[in-house]
Amino acid sequence: MDAGYDGTLFILAFDHRGSFRQKMFRIAGDPTADEQARLEDAKRLVWDGFKAALEAGAPAGEAGILVDEEMGAVVAREAKDLGVPLAMPVEKSGQPGFDFEYGEDFAAHIEEFDPTFTKVLVRWNPDDPTELKEDQSKKLKRLGDWLHDNGRKFLFELLVPASDRQLALVGGSTDAYDSHLRPTFMLETIAEILEEGVEPDIWKIEGIDTVADCELIARLTRAGGRQGVRSVVLGRGADDAKVDHWLSMGAPVDGYAGFAIGRSIWWAGVEGWKDKTMERDAAVASISDNFNRFIEVYRSAIG
Repeated sequence: MDAGYDGTLFILAFDHRGSFRQKMFRIAGDPTADEQARLEDAKRLVWDGFKAALEAGAPAGEAGILVDEEMGAVVAREAKDLGVPLAMPVEKSGQPGFDFEYGEDFAAHIEEFDPTFTKVLVRWNPDDPTELKEDQSKKLKRLGDWLHDNGRKFLFELLVPASDRQLALVGGSTDAYDSHLRPTFMLETIAEILEEGVEPDIWKIEGIDTVADCELIARLTRAGGRQGVRSVVLGRGADDAKVDHWLSMGAPVDGYAGFAIGRSIWWAGVEGWKDKTMERDAAVASISDNFNRFIEVYRSAIG
């Protein structure tokens, strides 16, 4: 099948698992039955916010969700039944290197839910040890080849965290790394991944501070006959002003086609509902309003 995706995507991402349990709900170990039910209800809250956004004008067919099987299986099935573009993760949560959440059963889980996109989150840096890169690339190529052999789309979330050496170059400032160094190392990383035969259809890309750097990213991901490949901007849980800037940088670029934003949209609503400082209806409205606002920011920046 031809690599890529023909269309725009505005993805509400709430596939968070380990961080969701630990940071949001402060559950240290395996959840009890009551805790699991609460986690699943929280995922449904975000889903209700998404549906409210559709009713308020979010574009059907372009607005989609990214949700996990662990806490969002019911939501995923409902989304599939409604024809909502559905992405689901296959990576084990919170690992430094990519591994399959369900081991050798990864294909069975994909086939059971039949998502529009199968998503991986990958941390990769040019400074990483060779053995880590080799292990990740082997697994990622296996997944990508299986997906394309079976007519499925591959959504690749790339994070390029700074190495100690790189961070030292900017005096330990993560902001300076993000602005001045990360775009260059992202290009090196993408080149390395492609050289290993890993072929995403959609790259889920960390926010970049200039249009020129977004253009370089898009050009590289589409090089070598990959004209159909698209990139979407991820939010990294940043504040509205920062996410707005990243969206405005990517939106005008040929090869960028939307976003996949999570915590920046739903964190305040879910936390307010959890802590009982916000009624459920208000939390749903907050999620809906935030999602539609980011869609408008992106559309307005296309030009």
